[in-house]
Amino acid sequence: MSELFLGHPFIAPVIELARQAGEVILPFWRADVAVTSKADDSPVTAADLAAHHLILAGLTALDPSIPVLSEEDADIDQNVRAGWQRWWLVDPLDGTKEFISGSEEFTVNIALIEQGRVVFGVVSMPTNGRCYFGGAGLGAWRSDVNEAPKQIQVREAPAAGESFTVVASRRHTSPEQERLLDGLSEGLGALKLANIGSSLKFCLLAEGSADCYPRLAPTSQWDTAAAQGVLEGAGGEVLELSGEPFSYPARASLLNPFFLALPAKAAWRERLLTLARS
Repeated sequence: MSELFLGHPFIAPVIELARQAGEVILPFWRADVAVTSKADDSPVTAADLAAHHLILAGLTALDPSIPVLSEEDADIDQNVRAGWQRWWLVDPLDGTKEFISGSEEFTVNIALIEQGRVVFGVVSMPTNGRCYFGGAGLGAWRSDVNEAPKQIQVREAPAAGESFTVVASRRHTSPEQERLLDGLSEGLGALKLANIGSSLKFCLLAEGSADCYPRLAPTSQWDTAAAQGVLEGAGGEVLELSGEPFSYPARASLLNPFFLALPAKAAWRERLLTLARS
């Protein structure tokens, strides 16, 4: 696969690191792992921490000059982060609630950030070995076990006879998001809702299986960065409700603003932005 990665030398080793993190996670899956709560009441398990330590060691070995911001080690002062020009943004186990429930819909997320923008991202599924990776200007691929990587691309519109598909979170919605969905259905007809956990929501768009992912409910920076890289590599974009590109500045809070993920050339782009602002 090395010829695919000439765009960035770190992609191949990060894919391998994400795979190794998945290997340390799996022994805890469906094994009645103990769950504790962090200060924000989000759950954490030994699997999250094992993956975090493996990824931290691996990224430090890859280039010790690049700092790491991980969900499991995020207590880094804003003044320190403001001085970073390039850093790793990591969720060692995205979808901890899915993991705890026994679902397969959890991932390992690793993204490289420069000047607040995603360079590339890797999203790996430990349970089946599937991996998505890509970045703006680099392309995007889906890799399955024992198969050659397949380049993926967003769809600008559903195929004839197919419904407009909106990706929605199983666990998180809001009144604003429900109003946006109602407005979309008025202009685009009956919507099909695709519910899936973790950062896989972006990946459905990236591989052309869905059309839009509006998120008008809370997320954190590590929830989105890696999969945003995949989507941007596949011809998609992630926007703030203002229409500005979604980025990762060194804010005091690591919570994201609301966002819209969609194909960059979608004919309904302005309608979506208008609905999101209303």
